[in-house]
Amino acid sequence: MERLNKIWPPLAVLVAIVAVWWCVVVATDSLIFPTPLQVVTGTMELIEDGSLWEHIGASLMRVGIGFALAVVVAIPMGLWMGRVEGAFRTLNPVFQILRPISPIAWIPVAILWFGVGNASPVFLIFIAAVFPMIVQTAAGVHTIEKRYLRAAENFGVSRAKLFRQVVVPAVLPEIIVGMRISLGVAWLVVVAAEMIALRSGLGYLIIDSRNAGNRYDLVIAGMIIIGLIGLALDGAMRLLEKLKVVRWRYGH
Repeated sequence: MERLNKIWPPLAVLVAIVAVWWCVVVATDSLIFPTPLQVVTGTMELIEDGSLWEHIGASLMRVGIGFALAVVVAIPMGLWMGRVEGAFRTLNPVFQILRPISPIAWIPVAILWFGVGNASPVFLIFIAAVFPMIVQTAAGVHTIEKRYLRAAENFGVSRAKLFRQVVVPAVLPEIIVGMRISLGVAWLVVVAAEMIALRSGLGYLIIDSRNAGNRYDLVIAGMIIIGLIGLALDGAMRLLEKLKVVRWRYGH
């Protein structure tokens, strides 16, 4: 019953949005903008010819590679900056300058360096994901309560063991937050990159459907699928927050 109470309010809102959408299209007698039924029909068309799964797979593959590279670089870098004051003072201004630059602004540079293959969107995803993760991880290290560190030092814990058993577990909640933010940005970026530079993926599906006969049913279908996958990715990241090792810092 409790689970049902959590599900039905957003479900009711979605049903209301679909109903209003349908009524507006019918009332305006639009010849271009599709009804929800036409979007469902277009989606089934993509499923039947297999192209939908190819586009989804291509987008997820690019996000997976770029995001994994960002994690490998950002987490060690953020931990190092958080623990070494000199590194933080030196590198933080650089990252704070680069972080606000829209990943979309890097598209011409990515095409110039990597061409129009998969390397360009992977680079864009990496750029989009790495800076928020570095900043969030370093900030997490700075917010560790000093009593944890002092207690470990009083027991004569070595620096390596202190880092491994105190600093890293304590900062995990902040790392997960940074990963969650970065993954959302990465998913936005791959769609934009595919609209410009590639011939596969959900972004390409949207722009190609628009150019090839004004298939706005497929355009809206692609947009909805992007939103649903983004919701699923965010939900997967939120599951990490429930792990015991992540909740250690809060004493739960």
